[in-house]
Amino acid sequence: MTGTRKRVPVFLYEAREVPYNTPVFMALDDIIKGRLAKRAHLATRDEYPYPLHTKRTHSITEALGAFDALAKGEEEVSLAGRLMALREHGALTFATLSSAGVSIQLAFKEDSLGAEAYKRVAETLDLGDFVSATGILFTTNRGERTLEVRSFNIISKALRPLPEKWHGLKDVDERYRRRYLDLLMNEEVRRIFETRETIMRTVREFLLEKDFREVETPMLQAIAGGTAAKPFKTHLNAFDMDMYLRIAPELYLKRLLVGGYDKVFELGRNFRNEGVDFSHNPEFTMLEFYQAYSDYKEGMKLTEEMVSRIIEKTIGETTHTFEDVEVDFTAPWERIEFNELLQKFAQVNYEDYTFEGLRDRAIELEVKIGKDVYSKAQVADAIYKKYCLPKIVNPTFVIHHPSEMLPLAKQLPDRPQYAGSFQLIIAGWELVKAYSELNDPVLQREAFKAQEELRKKGDPEAHTMDEDFVEALEYGMPPAFGLGMGIDRIATFLSGAHALREVILFPTMRPVRNDEGAQSGPISNGMKPKDSD
Repeated sequence: MTGTRKRVPVFLYEAREVPYNTPVFMALDDIIKGRLAKRAHLATRDEYPYPLHTKRTHSITEALGAFDALAKGEEEVSLAGRLMALREHGALTFATLSSAGVSIQLAFKEDSLGAEAYKRVAETLDLGDFVSATGILFTTNRGERTLEVRSFNIISKALRPLPEKWHGLKDVDERYRRRYLDLLMNEEVRRIFETRETIMRTVREFLLEKDFREVETPMLQAIAGGTAAKPFKTHLNAFDMDMYLRIAPELYLKRLLVGGYDKVFELGRNFRNEGVDFSHNPEFTMLEFYQAYSDYKEGMKLTEEMVSRIIEKTIGETTHTFEDVEVDFTAPWERIEFNELLQKFAQVNYEDYTFEGLRDRAIELEVKIGKDVYSKAQVADAIYKKYCLPKIVNPTFVIHHPSEMLPLAKQLPDRPQYAGSFQLIIAGWELVKAYSELNDPVLQREAFKAQEELRKKGDPEAHTMDEDFVEALEYGMPPAFGLGMGIDRIATFLSGAHALREVILFPTMRPVRNDEGAQSGPISNGMKPKDSD
């Protein structure tokens, strides 16, 4: 049994082929020391394993695409990538070379390389190393497209071992802290982010087709406005003034409508200093767009068209299963009023209650009403989220929210207690929020003043008076429709992920502390997706 070899999959230990009677596990420190020794050995031979230039004639994708022609002409090609597997068979060693999610097999043959060069394969190469390999393409008897290596060199020496695919990345929190390994080892994770990329690209292409212009507005703002949320506060030393990370780009985008733009959109980051759970992250990506001479009714048609295009490009089906619930995207989508939902599922008519009365009714319904609830609309929203939102499965436009809830929206002319607004709900998730924009500067000032009163009562999410924005409206803003869509949420929904942080490359995480109490590593929220509780 002495000569028999076996493969040993491990995480903090090396995964490699070893003689049967050799000790299986190597401590991580020993592995790193061994790899550092190889690095030093290469340097003594003038083979610095982090060279300035990389020899590469084709990407792996290009080589596979032109494989038949390159192989037939026995043209020498140079490929570069990371070693993801090494399999020694006496005078022949096979390896897997990967780059950008595409792989090709390498064949190191002693009779092709020569004894001395072939010896370097075992002495210098480790899993995870980046390698440049030059040789001839051919197909093995088993049909495997392969590069027969004639020469090679290490272009980046990996000092730590890669996690073994099935055993090393089971810890959910660890995956998010080391997303680079998560992407490297888990094909499903790469697929999730490909879905996100498709969504971003589709949104941009759709809006550009509709003659929208893409713009950028400040992320660092003197007044945090555009929605009800708690901002992150910072200080600008150059002007000795407090500033805020933006909670929404809305007020700046509407200034552009005043400035003559008819259609604008922005894809960018927003920041809200609020709770973290499966559907919220303090830093997230939002689409906002505004269209002049339009209203929320036209906006629903445009939204249905845009989201349908996203569905087509990502899943290509009219149905989709999310969290074991099947969703049917067949248009047209239902429209239903906010108050109608309250009456249907909670037996509450919004118009029948005062703030105190609705709060008491919410308590009867066992809806948690915290001390930070200051308005009747906030109570109604809490009831809605518990009793109505979970009941909505197929795409549904929930329309006409209480005006008090949307101080930047136009009121319905015949029912001013409600706004010309909608939310797109799918499978209980709020994916889109939109409304006809309030462009009356007198009413806007009054709405801001009402928000200021809520702020004085202690509401930290109430809007702040923005005199500059009101002044801009006084110059005249055309009637317009505006929309906000959470990219992370729709990516979570369409990729089949369980939480927002699965579709964010580097989600916010709670700090890791060592035995001495010092902080180390990426920050983490310590939250677990539903499947890991």
